[in-house]
Amino acid sequence: MASERIWTAALVVIGDEILSGRTQDKNVAQIAQWLNVQGIRLAEVRVVADREEAIVEAVNTLRARNDYLFTTGGIGPTHDDITVDAIAAALGVGVVHHPEAVAVLERYYATRGGATEARLRMARVPEGAGLIENRMSGAPGIRIGNIFIMAGVPHITAGMLDALTGTLEGGRPVVSKTIGSWVAESEVADLLREAERAHDGVAIGSYPFFREGRTGANFVVRSPDEAAVDACLADVAERLAAAGHTATPGGI
Repeated sequence: MASERIWTAALVVIGDEILSGRTQDKNVAQIAQWLNVQGIRLAEVRVVADREEAIVEAVNTLRARNDYLFTTGGIGPTHDDITVDAIAAALGVGVVHHPEAVAVLERYYATRGGATEARLRMARVPEGAGLIENRMSGAPGIRIGNIFIMAGVPHITAGMLDALTGTLEGGRPVVSKTIGSWVAESEVADLLREAERAHDGVAIGSYPFFREGRTGANFVVRSPDEAAVDACLADVAERLAAAGHTATPGGI
């Protein structure tokens, strides 16, 4: 387990509206969950403003230290959608209209007012890029090297992820299972640390809560090896019981 190849991805969330709080991001969770199924770990997330230099710096930093880089936001039809230009600058290439993207948009908007100049901005890609199918709204996502440029609207992002399913190389999907207990996290921190050390390749996440006037916590055990997850869960349950705490399979 210790020598197994771990595939990683990073995500750059682009948009002033995210940083200002006007829009609540929902893509981090769905991309992380999708990546887990592909056997890829979301290793880091960065939120940046709609400024070319910020996007360039984030893209070049994160693509270099991860197997894959995803971006969301900033690929619409308006003048302030600068993601394509910024990523082209990061890669040192020009921006072109992808002929297939132009054809897709012309078909999509044929009965929706036509493919205007603004709408055709969504066919602009960094030179050398391919497309990610978008069945929801016509405008495709973009793939260039290990970078995947996707929409900011969550349901459109979901459709693009669906189109990518099975196309990325990764490891084994991550298995996660939960156990809960009515106990303060601080009381069992050492117990959890010892259990994690006893099981190679397993990570334990602790998620405290306050409910019904009581303090409790759920413990999520993760690993690509389901047998290792089950063994660690059983170990945690035994350690909790030995410390006088009742364990609840599946969490509380």
